[in-house]
Amino acid sequence: MTTSLLETAAGRELGVAEHGLLARLERTGVALIIAIGAAVIFVPLLLTIYLSVFNEKLILFPPRGYTLAWYPAIIPNFGAAILTSFELALAAVAGSLLIGVPAGIALSRGNFRGRSLLSTLLLAPLTMPAIALGLAIYVFVVLIDEHFGTALTGSLAGLIAAHLLITTPWAVRLSVASLANHDRAAEEAASSLGARPLTVIRRVTLPAMRSGIIAAALFCFIISFGNIELALFLTSPGVTTLPVALLQYLEYHIDPLVSAVAVAQMILIGAILLALDRFVRLGQVVR
Repeated sequence: MTTSLLETAAGRELGVAEHGLLARLERTGVALIIAIGAAVIFVPLLLTIYLSVFNEKLILFPPRGYTLAWYPAIIPNFGAAILTSFELALAAVAGSLLIGVPAGIALSRGNFRGRSLLSTLLLAPLTMPAIALGLAIYVFVVLIDEHFGTALTGSLAGLIAAHLLITTPWAVRLSVASLANHDRAAEEAASSLGARPLTVIRRVTLPAMRSGIIAAALFCFIISFGNIELALFLTSPGVTTLPVALLQYLEYHIDPLVSAVAVAQMILIGAILLALDRFVRLGQVVR
């Protein structure tokens, strides 16, 4: 009996020790994966920042010195492309919200035939390879120009229409997400008190979606501003976006100016995120 009790106690101690070892290995593995992920994300960013201050015409290691002169050179070299990208992104944001917010409300609150089909169609561009989507849009725009005598190919209007295709799904998705955890009791109460459907949407639903709408606008702006796959097919010499201008610049130059542009973009987007998160908790919508 005594021997059996000792064996049982020893077995329990061994099991506890094995469980503790497995728990430590699991924590170590998780920490290692997090460290690798952080390195993959932040090491290229830090290297880009480091390259942007090289005092070299060619990127050489180690540099002979450091300078901030590349940053003032951004506007003279890419000012027109930056302006085009801003106009394009702002138009894409406006169009995406005008389409995506009502569609998100309909998908979240509506109960009608074809709801699943409409949701699939609105979100389908997210599943398409960007380069294939860009080529398809280019062929479609060329066909429109040939049949109707328009000049959409290489125009800002054609770019806006194409960008709406890739930004609207994000507006729809975030609008639906912003209403997923919102209680419908306030809307039902407003309706029962005699408020018309449009009044309910304007006074109750849209204020509840504020965080989602702002997050959708931000996502649409970033996606449109940084898109290159569509712009490669649809830009023209007079209408060139910043990503395409950077790609063309890299064909003939290997200097830190492109790194300076990338750092400036990171600072701008980071500042916008911090400013918006101060007033609207974006994490509640995009988590």
